[in-house]
Amino acid sequence: MRPYPFTAVVGMPDLRLGLVLSAISPAIGGVLVRGEKGTAKSTMVRALAGLLPEVDVVEGCRFSCDPAAPDPDCPDAPHDTRALRRPARLVELPVGAAEDRVIGSLNLERALTEGVTDFQPGLLAAAHRGLLYVDEVNLLHDHLVDTLLDAAAMGRATVEREGVSVSHAARFVLIGTMNPEEGELRPQLLDRFGLTVEVAASRDPEQRAEVIRRRLAYEADPDSFAARYEDTDAQLAAEIAAAQKLLPSVELSDEALRQIAEVCAAFEVDGMRADIVTARTAVAHAAWSGRTEVSTEDIRVAARLALPHRRRRNPFDAPGIDEEQLEQALRDAEPPEDPGPPDDDGPGSGSDAPAETPQGQQNDSGGEPGGGGSEQQSVGAGKPYRARMFSVAGMGEGAHGKRSRAVTDAGRTIGVRPPGTREGRPHLVATVRAAAPHQRSRGRDGAGLVLRPSDLRFALREGREGNLVLFCVDASGSMGAKSRMREVKAAVLSLLLDAYQRRDKVGLVTFRAGAAELALPPTISVEAAAARLEGLPTGGRTPLAEGLLEAARVLRVEAVRDPRRRPLLVVVTDGRATSGADAVARSQQAAEMLAGAGIASVVMDCETGRMRLGLAAELAARLGGEHVPLGEVAADTLATEVRRRAA
Repeated sequence: MRPYPFTAVVGMPDLRLGLVLSAISPAIGGVLVRGEKGTAKSTMVRALAGLLPEVDVVEGCRFSCDPAAPDPDCPDAPHDTRALRRPARLVELPVGAAEDRVIGSLNLERALTEGVTDFQPGLLAAAHRGLLYVDEVNLLHDHLVDTLLDAAAMGRATVEREGVSVSHAARFVLIGTMNPEEGELRPQLLDRFGLTVEVAASRDPEQRAEVIRRRLAYEADPDSFAARYEDTDAQLAAEIAAAQKLLPSVELSDEALRQIAEVCAAFEVDGMRADIVTARTAVAHAAWSGRTEVSTEDIRVAARLALPHRRRRNPFDAPGIDEEQLEQALRDAEPPEDPGPPDDDGPGSGSDAPAETPQGQQNDSGGEPGGGGSEQQSVGAGKPYRARMFSVAGMGEGAHGKRSRAVTDAGRTIGVRPPGTREGRPHLVATVRAAAPHQRSRGRDGAGLVLRPSDLRFALREGREGNLVLFCVDASGSMGAKSRMREVKAAVLSLLLDAYQRRDKVGLVTFRAGAAELALPPTISVEAAAARLEGLPTGGRTPLAEGLLEAARVLRVEAVRDPRRRPLLVVVTDGRATSGADAVARSQQAAEMLAGAGIASVVMDCETGRMRLGLAAELAARLGGEHVPLGEVAADTLATEVRRRAA
């Protein structure tokens, strides 16, 4: 089946432009496409490959070296002079790909027996001089994203295994797509993408109807449909090739550089990457427009694509920027024009314009006014802080993260896997030890070892995993005092921030007014959890048993969906149980059931005042978990207490 034509995709001009500019200048650093599901993100990315010019490669080179300038350090060197022309490749990286599949692997057996470096190239090598596409990049393990972005920035990929090092060229256009509902990229990784484009489905009925019409026509007869757009795709491909040739001739004047620097400084972006990417994008846009000098319009377009995602100041903030603010910054950065008459009162003087101030959109002073006697109120959260790190005891095997100890394919080597296990990286010393006693019986007569597949040993490595942190929050009337609930929300928000940094999944169960509710199913989007927490209402009696039982149900379901991810239950309560008959006995039974299931737990004690009942501490004992007073959630508080007791 022929791919969907690039020019047949309806709408999304920003995405179209971002992809084209990255194809013209791969040094921009690729494109991250953020948008809701079903917006043709993947369709347009896959169609881009057909527009790229064909490339000349050395025949037989697995790393696609350029015959005109072959890489002297290429693992397949020395090269033959024969050249082969082929289309540029689009290489797709699956979310679940192993590290060796991405960067390549070394054949340890041949290295020991024959003394040669047998490197099997990975996806980075296949994508050299083409496109590397990662769908759902926000679900990719962080260490793989780091590897991809490092290779895209440096233009080379390096593999280090057991003292053997292999390096090869890896210059490609990196394109990632993601649905923000499934969690954001960390700000550090987000910043590494050159451009970010936001896409959304059109709300125009006519345009939506045209999308359906074209898609159905393509599915009915892909060849005929693609033929209708061959000429427009060919014309666009020719324009991209012409822009690539013009790119080295584009001049970036000192004045344009100052404009770029002023715009980036006005938006208070961190570091210098924004300035460099904006400059490269402006040059590419000038070439795309057929000009040999960067203009203010080129800088305007570049800033719209390169700066919005670098404005993110808080991990819970979604990338984005106010278009009006952007336009104002660009106007301020433009070089001054010739002065007009003294009485010129045209736009831009700004002397009499009233200053605009925010209208309190982020006011966390308490949400809705608490009317006298209102049973349901919403209180804003206090300022988050660095929280203590809670972990699950023992050794897990979950997804990469930074919370609990786990057996992983990365980390420090702590031993050797049992014979016959072929997981992870080979263990050189253990393999040699396993093969050494048999060399005489195997007739060894040379320098290399005589190995058998049964001799191979693999390293047992200890790293850190991400857990499922399920918050079970008491939102009853006993928690409803504004000062206390603000402090509770600040503590939970701090733990959410910690979960974000440690790459955990999070969920939120609340209980109040006689019932429990799954406010947020387990997700990697801690931003969604923070939003639900901010608007959490309080009031009513305390159905503690219902909250614990709902948490147990959620954990059972999640254990089926993701059995390797271990849970950590965080119960936020003062320990009271006041809803329903036998409320105390039922809550005790629910706690003991969770303890019997081996669920690791932490009870955040929210009880305040001089007279304390100690019910939360009793609950923690029945759960077999850790009891933490609300005032000791902060990491600095714990350190201070440890120093005080030591003195």
